Amino acid sequence: MASIIKDTGEIWSRLFDHRPFVQGEITFFLREFQDKRNDREVERLFKILEYATELKESQLDRTEQLGDCHLPSLKANVDVALSMCNRVLQREEDFDSDSALNGNRLIRRNEWEKFVNDMSDKCQKVDRTFQEKENEIQEFYVDLEKKLHITA
Repeated sequence: MASIIKDTGEIWSRLFDHRPFVQGEITFFLREFQDKRNDREVERLFKILEYATELKESQLDRTEQLGDCHLPSLKANVDVALSMCNRVLQREEDFDSDSALNGNRLIRRNEWEKFVNDMSDKCQKVDRTFQEKENEIQEFYVDLEKKLHITA
């Protein structure tokens, strides 16, 4: 019975006790950042801080002067562009494309109906002319038969 409890304890520790694995990962992580990289990140942070301080001390005044010099003309250009955009939008609203499109559709529909009616009239005229010519030819041959006295 004691061996069963011992084996159960060993199985439980293998399945649920992750301390050895976690300890190995922590050791690897510390070795990676302390031994291999040394203080590269800290040195980089100090360089960035030094660069930012230099910019603050020397370039801030120059930046203010350039801003005071160029920002008014930039603002004027942006205002002009904004007014142009507003004019374009106003023209678009004034155009009201829906009514123009509907008017054009109505005109095209009327032209199409007129075209179809004209074609129908022309077809009827052709049919009447054909019928008249057929009747004339039939009368001609009937008259010709009478004149020749050919009777069946």
